[in-house]
Amino acid sequence: MKIEKNRVVRFHYTVSEPGQDPVETSRDRDPMAILVGHGNIIPGLEAAMMDKAEGDSFDVTVGPEEAYGERRDNFVQRVPKKHLRNARVRPGDQIVLETSMGPRAVTVVKVGGTVVDVDLNHPMAGKTLQFQVEIVGVREAEAVEIEHGHVHGDGGVQH
Repeated sequence: MKIEKNRVVRFHYTVSEPGQDPVETSRDRDPMAILVGHGNIIPGLEAAMMDKAEGDSFDVTVGPEEAYGERRDNFVQRVPKKHLRNARVRPGDQIVLETSMGPRAVTVVKVGGTVVDVDLNHPMAGKTLQFQVEIVGVREAEAVEIEHGHVHGDGGVQH
């Protein structure tokens, strides 16, 4: 079965910057599961998966415009410490903030007495990424998965 919109794909990946050691891999845990065509992963990686099938392995290089976007200078926001899950943060820490648009990965820039300045750029913004991908499984999505826009069950969301 080929990968196309509204199919569930389970895959392993390793990501790195060109010429660098891997930043992250799924090889030491369960494969990632996504619903294709619903913005569950970066556009460049999803596009590279199209028409692949279970058992396929491939490498793909994804530029910032198809990954986490270009870095925006001075994209810093001041946040009251009371909005952080853990107020004991240090500059350089990467944390997840709950925003009106859902969870967002940010980097702590400066810590004050009652506020924290965070860089809203995704930690991988502005970077070209190289992925090694192995497609572990492809199946038709269930109607409820399509309705919700994400995978349920094994490797997905548990309701």
